[in-house]
Amino acid sequence: MPFERYSEPSAPPSSARFSPPVPMDATAGTPRLPASLPLRSVCRIVRQMVCELVQLFGDRVVLRRDRRRLSCHVRQIAMYVCHVALQISMSDIGEAFGRDRTTVGHACHVVEDRRDDLAFDEFISAVERIVTAVFGLSEVVAHD
Repeated sequence: MPFERYSEPSAPPSSARFSPPVPMDATAGTPRLPASLPLRSVCRIVRQMVCELVQLFGDRVVLRRDRRRLSCHVRQIAMYVCHVALQISMSDIGEAFGRDRTTVGHACHVVEDRRDDLAFDEFISAVERIVTAVFGLSEVVAHD
């Protein structure tokens, strides 16, 4: 699993770190160590990326009434992508988003149900590819 959760003695419980797989240096055969990111930062980056992509590809004008709904959809998609593409546990995602793990499970079910729509499925697949490219994950299970 590409994510490890650990706590330093003086660090708060939200200090979980993101460590992408360590790529091997082809010439020396030694691993190149990437910088670690806190899981909260990883989730925040994913959420911001989803928000930007939704605004980029969204064809609806966001009305005042729909603004809250749109932010909920963005959060649900970000939670889903963090869980599926980055393989972060639901408990860690919930902690990073300030929600419960059951809320993350609900978000994953909602997004999974919406993937029956071909356009939405293509959008989610594109988001997954972008997120895995940004965080340098080479082995990601494709969505069936």
